[in-house]
Amino acid sequence: MSVTVKQMNRFLIFKLPSAYLCGIRLIELDDSKTIVTVTHRWINQNPFNSMYFAVQSMAAELTTGALVIKKIKESGKQISMLVTNHKGTFTKKAVGKITFTCTDGHLLDEALKRTIETGEGQTILLKSVGVNEKGEQVSAYEFEWSVKLKSKQS
Repeated sequence: MSVTVKQMNRFLIFKLPSAYLCGIRLIELDDSKTIVTVTHRWINQNPFNSMYFAVQSMAAELTTGALVIKKIKESGKQISMLVTNHKGTFTKKAVGKITFTCTDGHLLDEALKRTIETGEGQTILLKSVGVNEKGEQVSAYEFEWSVKLKSKQS
């Protein structure tokens, strides 16, 4: 069974309600990339009349996390996932509609294959870039994910 955009947005409502209330929405999810949008509004603003960095972080993390969830589900294996580190860089005020994109699906395939073959945990660095409606980069993130086969219970 495949993970869909509709399922992931429903997941946001029940498991990450703060992201949903801030207007974060998954738009596209396939084997190679994920796209998430969020629009600057009163609920997600900072005192400088732009989008709060934590909202950008949630949107960027969703691009990488949705991809990890999808790939794990499709593997058919019991694999745990955890963000172990992240870094964000901000280059412009985030106003209007911001679109975050992660195109690192191929890197994730390699890490999951290694963890399934070896049984050892793997870490992978997935990137997400946020651009405004003019196509100008407003922020860029790197999320380090750890993936590991879950141990079998006796």
